[in-house]
Amino acid sequence: MMLLVKTLARLVLLLTVAGLSWGQPRQADPLRLGIVGLTHGHVAGFFHRNLHRSDIQIVGIAEPDPQLREKYARQFRIDKNLFFASLDEMLTQKHPQGVLVYTSTFDHRKIVEQCAASGIHVMMEKPLAVSYADARAMETAAKKGKIHVLVNYETTWYASNKAAYDLAQQGAIGAIWKMIAHDGHQGPKEIHVQPEFFSWLTDPKLNGAGALYDFGCYGADLMTWLMKGEAPRTVTAVTKQIKPSIYPKVDDEADVILNYANAVAILQPSWNWPFNIKDMVLYGKTGYARTVQQDMLQVRRPQDKDVQNEKAAPLAPPYDDPIHYFRAVIDGRVPDERSLSSLDTNIIVSEILDAARRSARSGTAVTLPLRD
Repeated sequence: MMLLVKTLARLVLLLTVAGLSWGQPRQADPLRLGIVGLTHGHVAGFFHRNLHRSDIQIVGIAEPDPQLREKYARQFRIDKNLFFASLDEMLTQKHPQGVLVYTSTFDHRKIVEQCAASGIHVMMEKPLAVSYADARAMETAAKKGKIHVLVNYETTWYASNKAAYDLAQQGAIGAIWKMIAHDGHQGPKEIHVQPEFFSWLTDPKLNGAGALYDFGCYGADLMTWLMKGEAPRTVTAVTKQIKPSIYPKVDDEADVILNYANAVAILQPSWNWPFNIKDMVLYGKTGYARTVQQDMLQVRRPQDKDVQNEKAAPLAPPYDDPIHYFRAVIDGRVPDERSLSSLDTNIIVSEILDAARRSARSGTAVTLPLRD
């Protein structure tokens, strides 16, 4: 009996030393990530926040522009051996598990198709595509390559949006019949985005449009999530160039109406807000909820005599961070369907944006589904 006890004690000690003690999961290896492109200004924020985190390993950075490679290597003290002039070169030599994409929206399709051919998962900055046709092509490539394709929105990680969603799903404010989304800022030039970012943001081919695509995608994404993947019946849009001397090729102002069977959404993307804004108002049959910044809400339920200011509960992992979520989807721990980041949601977002662009050009409502 004593011999058995001693044997078990030695086994527990060995497992503990090896980091495999009972009840303790083995620490996962860092997620091997590649970075594709340096022309999207959000890449600077990614490097600033995530370059040295322990749960990822950046194995390569693909960017054809040598000046941009030099700029980011110097600014963030990145080993120049991590830089590659092409995506193919980086994928062939480094074999990442997934890539984060910081290129123009126009380039998303070819990157997804190339990564799908190599079985490498993709998370890109919003929006998914410059057209519905490109979105459907990415869907085809993703299915063929059996990869996950996700879209990263800043507002996905807002606790206030999740709290508003929960109120709607719980019926706390009644059935949702209207949503209004305000998204935008003073304008790319006015907030001093990087030159390489400004160049493609103001190009209708590379960005799809101007403010319509840059910020209209936020409200379309949130409404598609709230509607559990239901697409609107019609899309009606008006776009304007309030500052044509700054943005001669693209719109800087848009208003979009999404008409559903039992609801309506009004999207107000703009490069003319006097300040940065990303909020949403949900109107139910018996109350309403308005998101305020990242973690606050204004709510009025049927029993409330006045508006209640409430703090949203923090987001729980892996839904609290794009890298946590990307890793969880790759590992199969969470589904990638019907989420704010998912491909199925964002194909509908692409259809809405494409329809809005067509509506603004024609001056009439556009009926969905679209024909490619």
